Amino acid sequence: MGKTYAAGLFAALASAETAYADGSFNFSPFSTPSTNKAAPSAPVDVPHPPQQTAEAPEKPKVRNDNPRTTSAGFDPEALERGAKALREIDKSKSAKQVFDVIKKQEETRQVELTAKMQEFKALQAQAETERQRVVYDEQKKLAQQQAQIKSQMARYEDELARKRMQAENEHHRARNQELVKMQEESALRQEAARRATEEQIQAQRRQTEREKAEIERETIRVRAMAEAEGRAHEAKLAEDVNRRILVDRANAEREKWIAAINTTFDHIGGGFRAILTDQNKLVVAVGGVTALAAGIYTTREGARVVWSYVDRILGQPSLIRESSRGKYPWSGFFSRAMSTLKGANGGSGTKSEKGFGDVILHPSLEKRIQQLANATANTKSHQAPFRNMLFYGPPGTGKTMVARELARRSGLDYALMTGGDVAPLGSQAVTKIHQLFDWSKKSKKGLLLFIDEADAFLCERNKTYMSEAQRSALNALLFRTGDQSKDIVLALATNRPGDLDSAVADRIDEVIEFPLPGEDERFKLIKLYLEKYIAQAGERKPGLFSNFFKNQQQEIEVKGLTDDILREAAARTDGFSGREVAKMMASVQAAVYGSEDCVLDGNLFREVVDYKVAEHQQRRKLAAAEGDK
Repeated sequence: MGKTYAAGLFAALASAETAYADGSFNFSPFSTPSTNKAAPSAPVDVPHPPQQTAEAPEKPKVRNDNPRTTSAGFDPEALERGAKALREIDKSKSAKQVFDVIKKQEETRQVELTAKMQEFKALQAQAETERQRVVYDEQKKLAQQQAQIKSQMARYEDELARKRMQAENEHHRARNQELVKMQEESALRQEAARRATEEQIQAQRRQTEREKAEIERETIRVRAMAEAEGRAHEAKLAEDVNRRILVDRANAEREKWIAAINTTFDHIGGGFRAILTDQNKLVVAVGGVTALAAGIYTTREGARVVWSYVDRILGQPSLIRESSRGKYPWSGFFSRAMSTLKGANGGSGTKSEKGFGDVILHPSLEKRIQQLANATANTKSHQAPFRNMLFYGPPGTGKTMVARELARRSGLDYALMTGGDVAPLGSQAVTKIHQLFDWSKKSKKGLLLFIDEADAFLCERNKTYMSEAQRSALNALLFRTGDQSKDIVLALATNRPGDLDSAVADRIDEVIEFPLPGEDERFKLIKLYLEKYIAQAGERKPGLFSNFFKNQQQEIEVKGLTDDILREAAARTDGFSGREVAKMMASVQAAVYGSEDCVLDGNLFREVVDYKVAEHQQRRKLAAAEGDK
């Protein structure tokens, strides 16, 4: 019965909802979003209300063409059925159970709706997350595409700029080549014109000199013929007198010598006769001669043995080519005493303490050498071990002169040897190396041992052309230089530092490069050697007997040789070493002595410089050609 009432109630409510939904407003009795759905059709057993009595008059019904709506648009049938069903349920005994069932069903529906709502929210959040991820991926792809496009644009712009710069560089290079070609052609034309002018001048000068020489020869020939005729006449007049005088003098001398020879032979013959006739005198004479010969031989051989022993103990080793120490301890005693007295009297010598004598260095290199000299001097005074050095650079840059000056400034003795002297010694090289180091340790001041051309016997030991004797000599030197010494400073000089053995390079503490002199250094060298070879050419060195045994040199007169000309020569001698500059100035001196008036002017100086520059360039071309082979 209760189920029937519940079904009827649901049907009534559904009809009411439908009626209200079709009307002008919507009303849900239970305020649920699912009430608009029609309830499932089920047979409803609704109790019929009691029939009205016959006495009750029927109410007149209002005509309605649309059975679901009234004249106002509202259909009250569903509502009436629902109200009727509610009244019947209310009158029923199971009304409370019905309402409980309805309440539980509504609560269940609310729970389901809440779960669906949460599930919908979770789906919505997941969809939002997915949408954000998709947006982030799209933004990332867009940023990557933009970065790639920007990188491509940058590469394209860089490629365009590089091509533009390359085109501009090609244009500048072509223009510079054209300018250089034009300048070279102009220089060649000027050089050809200058050479033609010089050749014409030289031809005229040679013609004049030939004419002058012919006149002088003719004059000398005429004078000689006249003098010869005069002498012949005088000789013819005095010939008879001289002949008689000479005959008389010869006869007198012959008689005198004949008498002396006869007297000598008479005495010698008497002595021999006395010795031969007396046996005792003969024995004494023979014994005396034998003893004299034996004494002479013994004395000579003994002196040779003693001197070789003294030379080996006290003498200078044969490997030393030059040294500030004498060959023997007593050698140079007088010169050292004179230099000591000169220093005590305040004489400073000819060399200044600034600079390095005849070698001109770059200021930075000169400063480093000066610091090295001071450090070496302080090392000796503090009894600390010395530091070994390596000088490398092109030949003629002053390595040997700097080593000698370094030893002098640091207060050390100086000894020079060359690496080329070791190879010819063969098996004696090891002995000579040890003698050299033993001799070096005897210096009281300390010794700077300078080995020039060190790569000649200190090259890599794995070289195929290196002999066993050279390898042994290298090992001997490595043995003597294994520890830092307080007596010897080892200074090596080479033009090829890469050829030195790695163990030798490990012994080196200071490596100094001697580059070719720059323009300023070449200008100073030219002025230095101009003063040495030209200005001081005719001066006598001070000495007691120099005026008696040496002829007076002809002084050179310098005219019009300004600093501008010297700077021009310094600029043109690019690539010259200090030795080449000295040779060039020696050639200038020879050219001056070869001239007639012994005068040095700008033209003669330029002529010698042109010749030496051309010679230097030719030498470089030959060296390059040999290097290409």
